[in-house]
Amino acid sequence: MGKLRIFLSSVQKELENERIAVAEIITTDPFLSGHCTPVLYEYEPASPDKGLSGCLKHVDSCDIYVILIWNEYGYVQKGLSITHHEYRRAKKNKLPILVYIKGSNEARRDIGIKKKLLKEIRHDGYKYKRFANYKELQTELRASLVKILKEQHGIEPSSDEDEIAEQTIEAASKFGSRQVQVPWNSLNLELAKELVAAAENTSADKLSDSNLKRSLLSRGLLWSDSDSGKEYATGAGVVILANDPSIAFPHCRILADAFRGTEKTSRPIDQEDIRAPMPKAIERAIEFVQRNTRHPMRVVGLNRVQLDEYPKEALREALVNAVAHRRYDLEGQKIFLTVFFDRVIVASPGLPPRPITLAKIRSGKYRPCSRNPLIAHNLSFFHRIEERGSGIGRMRDEMADHGLDPPLFGSSSGFFEVVLPGSGDDLDHLRVRVDSVGQIVTPSVEAKLNQRQKQMMALLVQDERLTSRRCEQEFGVTRDTANRDFKHLISLGLVEPRGKGRSRHYILKGST
Repeated sequence: MGKLRIFLSSVQKELENERIAVAEIITTDPFLSGHCTPVLYEYEPASPDKGLSGCLKHVDSCDIYVILIWNEYGYVQKGLSITHHEYRRAKKNKLPILVYIKGSNEARRDIGIKKKLLKEIRHDGYKYKRFANYKELQTELRASLVKILKEQHGIEPSSDEDEIAEQTIEAASKFGSRQVQVPWNSLNLELAKELVAAAENTSADKLSDSNLKRSLLSRGLLWSDSDSGKEYATGAGVVILANDPSIAFPHCRILADAFRGTEKTSRPIDQEDIRAPMPKAIERAIEFVQRNTRHPMRVVGLNRVQLDEYPKEALREALVNAVAHRRYDLEGQKIFLTVFFDRVIVASPGLPPRPITLAKIRSGKYRPCSRNPLIAHNLSFFHRIEERGSGIGRMRDEMADHGLDPPLFGSSSGFFEVVLPGSGDDLDHLRVRVDSVGQIVTPSVEAKLNQRQKQMMALLVQDERLTSRRCEQEFGVTRDTANRDFKHLISLGLVEPRGKGRSRHYILKGST
């Protein structure tokens, strides 16, 4: 089945934040995001249908109807509010209808809510849930959607997905959904197109401004002011797409320092205050480490290979996690990147959200949850971050493959610290990565070669042309043995034949 379309109905301005919270849980939850997509009328493409008729057409295109009710009945057309008309259309279409009522103070509600909409909902026999805050709304909504998917479509989440959802809702900060007065067209629109293209598996060149805006709205990176009709960035939108997020949030930047020795001094050898959209800021931070660390040369065969002192992917993982999971409510604290002679430290404000502890992170035995699900989810389209907690495992693997000790995790003065140990005085510990040497035999393939075949590969790496006759002379083997060696190398995808008859020879696969 395709994704179920879920129509979110409410008085727009009154429950704008709640609408965003509902869209957020649908688009970031590891289970729901695979099977559902939220539909908010104000985020849909412009159409010739105005007002009520346009809303009702969108209800007709949906599979599930969600209505949020508070105090206001809303603008009335033909005797009913638009929300009330939407409810009746969903009822006529026999859609599953989920009703959520904010608060319990009945006295403050408009007469239209009490005497018309709620009266009809109760008469129709629909059960409703009350909620007091975003977390309660998200928890109740997810439970209802999971029930519908299970009962009507035979789909249900795994225990891991349930636990991730529970922990994410509990740990989630409101920062990502915060409404900020930063006009959407002042954001880095090229970066925005890159994000949407990756998320929707399309070409950035094919995205019109209206489609781009619609996608950013649905992903919680923009919000729409119903009074002015203009769109602005949310907190998550500022962090990921603003050319300088610190204009709106002075603490949204990375402060980088490099020192010659193993301790801080009053005179760093390099400093940078990195202010950029966080996907770009992360890459600039990696460049900072690169220019302040060593890059020894190694000879592999006849290839000279320049090594990095630290694996870029491990650095990227540490920085991405710092941006995605820091506490943004600590407004006086930035992310710190510190380069020493023997280590690199990435420090982000705030300790891991409960129930994650440092002990669980160090052991690798924990269920992931995100403090900033909107930021983490949208950042994943730029960097290889996953919401299932594999980032720390990948960091360990990258360090091991590079010949370095595993990362260390700790805390200091309210900051979560990731320490990447370096090689210090012994650069010989650094390993040559298979993917850094062009045509090189991987360890798993090398294990399938005998000594003679390894020598043949060494000659081919030097751009030599090998023939069966040369192998007879070079290695003292028969023509049949040489041919069997070549067939083996061909079967492993290492070499390819060229020419026929006496001109037949062999070269590295992919060589010109």
